[in-house]
Amino acid sequence: MKEIILLKDGEIVLKGLNRRSFEDVLKKNIKFALKGTGRYEVTSAQSTIYVRPMSDDCDIDEAFERAKRVFGIAALCKAAVCDEKTMESVLESAPVYLEKKLKSVKTFKVEAKRSDKQFPLKSPEICRELGGKLLEIFPHLTVDVHNPELIVYVEIRDFGAYIHCNPEKGAGGIPVGTSGRAAILISGGIDSPVAAYMMAKRGIRLTAIHFASPPYTSRRAEEKVVRLLQKVSRYSGSMTMYTVPFTKLQEKIKNDCPEELFTIIMRRLMMQISEKIAIDNDCQALITGESLGQVASQTIGALGCTDEATDMLVFRPLIGMDKQEIIDISYKIDTYETSIEPYEDCCTVFTPKHPRTRPVLRCVKEAQENAGFDELVAEALDNLKVTKISANDD
Repeated sequence: MKEIILLKDGEIVLKGLNRRSFEDVLKKNIKFALKGTGRYEVTSAQSTIYVRPMSDDCDIDEAFERAKRVFGIAALCKAAVCDEKTMESVLESAPVYLEKKLKSVKTFKVEAKRSDKQFPLKSPEICRELGGKLLEIFPHLTVDVHNPELIVYVEIRDFGAYIHCNPEKGAGGIPVGTSGRAAILISGGIDSPVAAYMMAKRGIRLTAIHFASPPYTSRRAEEKVVRLLQKVSRYSGSMTMYTVPFTKLQEKIKNDCPEELFTIIMRRLMMQISEKIAIDNDCQALITGESLGQVASQTIGALGCTDEATDMLVFRPLIGMDKQEIIDISYKIDTYETSIEPYEDCCTVFTPKHPRTRPVLRCVKEAQENAGFDELVAEALDNLKVTKISANDD
């Protein structure tokens, strides 16, 4: 029996005249996500995307798992394709395709959607006919229209008749690439990979920027970040990571700046360097994993001093979340266990004992200007390490 994957459009159905462009990007992202699982035809009609295997060697189970991580999809299911668009074919296909599931439950109901109005039976008649057939073949079943263990769906569409049950929830959001491009400042912690995931869910194409400070940070710390981004890229698609050599800048901060301002000046330099990399990569915004009040550098005053260092829009998708909410998402996207590996990033280098939580912008700028970082910033930008990131690199 032929099997197909049906993907239900998410919020792109609310788009107006440019809805087609969103669907085109979504189909392109689906094709990219399914690379290596076989050859598929991907088409769209009536707020549904059809993924049809074009050869017998397609790994439809793996394709289905990957499709669950593509942003822009509200729900998805594997479905049987009836040989003909007739009620007889529906009655023949459903018991065979759903046999295992029907044998494992006691209650069910049938729901039908007839978008092809030329089909001779209306939806209630389809439900009645198929429900009666299933009760005849599986006498242990009873119908429960309010709280069934299994819902059998029949879809009569322009292209054919399809049978499936209990669709799974998709990744939601809107297709990656429909909201522009932004640069994520990525560390090895819990927060920034979650921030990257959340902005990709809103259609952002990502470029990653990581700051390394050897010998204070190890090679394994950078490898950890690569593995985190590989996990994020299962949702966001492939990206480029720029590793910034940050050691000399941090040593100069330690030697030439007031200790209580170490962290805020470090964050300002990170923003200024990231802005230059972002502009070179056609990014329109920066993304950070900051959450208001989580640490001293994330107070309103500190964030204000940080933002003043760049003219670029800064997204902070975690700003109103508590730590447990962030951790819950990290579990969902499978980054938590990697994030807690004990390889420290540069944010923990030279941490002041008493950081200023209410920094005065004038004093911060004066301390930064007096230290003079321009030459070291230029040197860091001249020595960027570039790494291509893809989920398939795992």
